[in-house]
Order: sequence, then C-alpha cells, then structure tokens
Amino acid sequence: MNAQISFLPILQVLLPQGGDDSLAHEAEGLSIDNKHGFLNISITPVEVSVVCHSNWARNVFEPVIKRLSSNLSKTVTISKDSYLILSVISAGMDAGSRVMDLTSPLALAGVPIFFITTYYSDFILVPSKDRQTVVQVLLARNFEFDKDEAAYVSPSAMSHVRGKSQSSDPPSTPPPSNVAELQIRTFELLKKRNVVPYISPYLSLVLCSGRDPSQLIDYGRRPTLSRHPSGNGHRRSWLDNVDTKLYTSLISVLAKQPRFLSITLAQEDPPSLLLDKEYLGVFGDSLVGDTEGDLVPIFLDLVSLPLEATGIVSGVAGKLISEMGMEETGVSSELSYLSTARAGAVILSSQQSMKALEVLKPLLSKE
Repeated sequence: MNAQISFLPILQVLLPQGGDDSLAHEAEGLSIDNKHGFLNISITPVEVSVVCHSNWARNVFEPVIKRLSSNLSKTVTISKDSYLILSVISAGMDAGSRVMDLTSPLALAGVPIFFITTYYSDFILVPSKDRQTVVQVLLARNFEFDKDEAAYVSPSAMSHVRGKSQSSDPPSTPPPSNVAELQIRTFELLKKRNVVPYISPYLSLVLCSGRDPSQLIDYGRRPTLSRHPSGNGHRRSWLDNVDTKLYTSLISVLAKQPRFLSITLAQEDPPSLLLDKEYLGVFGDSLVGDTEGDLVPIFLDLVSLPLEATGIVSGVAGKLISEMGMEETGVSSELSYLSTARAGAVILSSQQSMKALEVLKPLLSKE
C-alpha cells in the first residue's frame, strides 16, 4: 500500500473491535479472545505493507481502494493469492543460520516465500497452493510441527483465506539444483531487474517487544474469553487484555508517518516491533528488549519482480554469510530479514551493514 494512502484502515486492522457487531465479518479473522492469528504492518522507505487475514483485506482495505481515484488506486495492490503462515522454532541456532536453514530448502523446491524475523519467532509466508510441498520439504529436513508450541501450519487460524489447499503447480523454470546455483540465479535476476541495494541515511533501528499480556491482567476480576456480555452488562473488550499504553504509542508514531516501523502481532507471542530508534522514547516503559541496539537495514526495492519470484531471501542472505565469513566470526548471529510486499531488508548491526553493502553493490553492478 502506498504510504500516501490514509492510515485509517490500517488503524482499523491494528485496533480491531471484536465485540462490535458492525465488524462481524472482519472478526472472523480473530481468535475467540479477539486476537489476530497473525498481523504484520510494515512501513519502509519503499512502501507500506500489510499482512492480514483475508476477511480484513476484503472488508476494510478493498472498500477504501475502490473509493480512490483511478491514478491513486493503481498504487495499491492486494495479492490475488492466499498465503499460509508458518511459525518456526529453531532453538540453539543463530539468526543467520535460521534464515538459511528455513529458506534454502524451500527455494530449491521452487516455493516463493516471505520471511519475517520478530523478537520471539521466525515466520514464513508461503502460497496456500504450495502447502503440501512446504510440509514435505521441511519434514525432510527434520523440522517437526509442534502443536503445543504453536509451530505448525494451521489453515483455520493462520490462513489468509478459507478452503482446502491445492497441490502446487510446477515452476515455469526448473529450480536450482544447489545453493551455489541458487545464489547465482538470484543475483542474475536482481541485476537484470536493476535492483540496487541501499541504506537509508541516519536510519537506526531497535528490535523490541511489548510486555507479556499475562503481566497486564487484572487479577481482581475473573477473566473470560466469551464475546457475550459480562456480569455488568457490557461485552468484554480486546482492550481488557492488552497494554493500552503500547497501542496509544503506536498510534502516535503512525500519525507521524515514520520512515520505518514494523509491528507483528501473533497469537502466541507478545507484540514485536522493529522500530526507528528516533521514536523509542514515545513508548516509555511499554517496550522490553535491547533498546540500546543499533541495527541498520539494507533495502532491496523488488517492485519490478513478480511476487512468485523465488530464492531472494536465501540467495542474498547466503551470499552475505559466505562472502563475509559470518559463520567463522559469529556475525551471522546478528543477521535478520524482513520481507514486505515489494521489498526486502537485510538487517545487521550498523558496522556490519556497511560491510554487507560493500559486498552486495559489486554483485549487482552492471559495469
């Protein structure tokens, strides 16, 4: 979504009123306690990108887009494909290894993905039609879907649309046979589409989390997950179980139209924020984590690539890990990645980002 578009529909999705009968259709994308199964809102120098349940896309965003002028509506797109969300637990693995171990086998199988690293988890978005292939690939790599840990594919809670997944269609071009070929193809494609990596001046990020919701519960009253009226005649609200200070701060920052903000809401985790350090003070004590961090994203504007392009995450991350000797120096523990609809961001410490940019630029130069 273009950054010039009104933030009102984004706020409507971010602040769902689950007990409001007027939003009954949208509430189908919420759990019984009015939580999103998965929601990511990312604002970058390239775009505003939203990953939400299909009900919210149809009932909140589509009506807004239809009211736009023809020229402005062309700047906003909604994916025609549905996606599944995989939450993957990789305990004991550093960040760079996680990115590679999760994305490489899928890229080699010809499956396009979006990858989102949060404070607590790694999430992979894959086309619903490729569900069977994805499960087979990960199981073959000894990944297990643990329902107790919520690290599994759940079409009813995590899918962007309802309905059974279809078998995957074969890719138009045979997938690469190994990681080395994958990296070569990735950089050939990026170079062909004139993708130039860059760092936004004076942009420094921190990765933080909201407080655990269990710390916010008022134990003076008995909680209920029912959407029906409580004893005082009023419905329970989603506000009863969230940190209102955090959400008020989010609205304040969104109103300023920040250069960068990525928030992820997942049913099993507290809110995760990748935030422009300039706005850290707005949140006060509502955030926990390394607030002294200094992360710098390297942006790849992928607007000229089709959504079904494969191997971008794995190819770029893998090349950096090998060229910079990240595994030997331990730097790979710093690497994370954020996929949005039309861009990708490799995120490292400020010092390592400058080195990574020096690696990427010659690989993508046509000279």
